[in-house]
Amino acid sequence: MSEIIITQENFESEVLKSSIPVVVDFWAPWCGPCKMLAPVLAEFADDHEGSIKVGKINVDEQPLLAAQFGIISIPTVMAFENGEKVNQIVGFCTKAELEELVK
Repeated sequence: MSEIIITQENFESEVLKSSIPVVVDFWAPWCGPCKMLAPVLAEFADDHEGSIKVGKINVDEQPLLAAQFGIISIPTVMAFENGEKVNQIVGFCTKAELEELVK
């Protein structure tokens, strides 16, 4: 699995300063839809290894990042390019929807 655990400490280097697009999953271990999304996201990450970075932010462990991006429902998946948020999906999504997110 090529997903990266993103924290307050590495957010800038992994997301904002990334040379490739980044898909970030805001999730929590107790969230049912988050658990359903995990294998979809893992497959998406494997399919795009080297061209799109996929990271996960546990909102329970990183409440400041969750607050910074106004996360009120999880899962929320955001796409970043050149340090800017360019798109997002709230709730469970399919691999096809993830593909659309990064177009």
